[in-house]
Amino acid sequence: MNPDPFSGMLSLVNARSVISGGFLAGGDWAVQFPPPERVKFLIAARGGCWLTIDGEEPIRFSEGDAFLLTATRGFSLASDPALPRLEAVALYAGEAHQILNIGTEEADFFFLGGHVQLDSASGQLLIDNLPPVIHLRAGTAEADAIGWLIEQLVREHRKDRPGADFAAAQLAQLMFLHILRGYLESSDAIMAGRLRAISDPRIEPAVRLMHTDPARAWHLAELAKACAMSRTVFASYFKSVAGIAPLTYLTQWRMHLAERALRESNVSLAQLSEAFGYSSESAFSVAFKRVTGKAPKRYRSAARRDLTQESVLPATH
Repeated sequence: MNPDPFSGMLSLVNARSVISGGFLAGGDWAVQFPPPERVKFLIAARGGCWLTIDGEEPIRFSEGDAFLLTATRGFSLASDPALPRLEAVALYAGEAHQILNIGTEEADFFFLGGHVQLDSASGQLLIDNLPPVIHLRAGTAEADAIGWLIEQLVREHRKDRPGADFAAAQLAQLMFLHILRGYLESSDAIMAGRLRAISDPRIEPAVRLMHTDPARAWHLAELAKACAMSRTVFASYFKSVAGIAPLTYLTQWRMHLAERALRESNVSLAQLSEAFGYSSESAFSVAFKRVTGKAPKRYRSAARRDLTQESVLPATH
């Protein structure tokens, strides 16, 4: 079975989701969060409130809704946007990964927040293909799936069952996946780029072929035939969706895979050249430098120096 291009991309960026905390609130309350330094997701598990992203008008955050924030902009959650706000940093001091109780009355709102850890070198590949804010509204198929995941997460938290932390991590991973799927299904909203290319049904067969065998010297005619298009129509449509030509996409995908191999293994340049379809080490090095701006050996040396950095940005609530 050919690998799924979307799964391949998530694997390349090493996306890992973590539930970082939440709160139960009732009555009058408002909480201000600092700009997130990682991709952050917000879930309204029960009830509703107002979400205000810095510089934007308040948005109704209803039960079952999910937000994904990729921009480094602060935001607040509140029963009334006009209320004075508690600072989340102080609220969660010493209480990381906890579910807190706030507000003036019995809780009628349940919020869960988390963040997505991405590979420090390749994570930007995903972030650059996402808008600053994704709003997945309740009632869609993907939001309904998140609702079920929330129920399981709450059950794990309340019963404190063996393996609860492990279970929470897997549930958070699935929440992130469903938010992305919801975004991909809103095809009119997706910007041209790699993420749109791997989710577009018309060119997905060609993308799958390139991901399955990146070393092969694919020709435009072969890729067009896999999509049941003429060469001219395929080339034009692919570029309108991906933002780049098909064979440029192939070269860039090869180099992203090569970057990971250089960072994570001791494979030789000769072996990499063969693995990605280049006739010589020199030809591979020229292509790698043209795409990444660095020679392979220099890239590997720099990557080894940066091994202590495990994600795109440091953790935050």
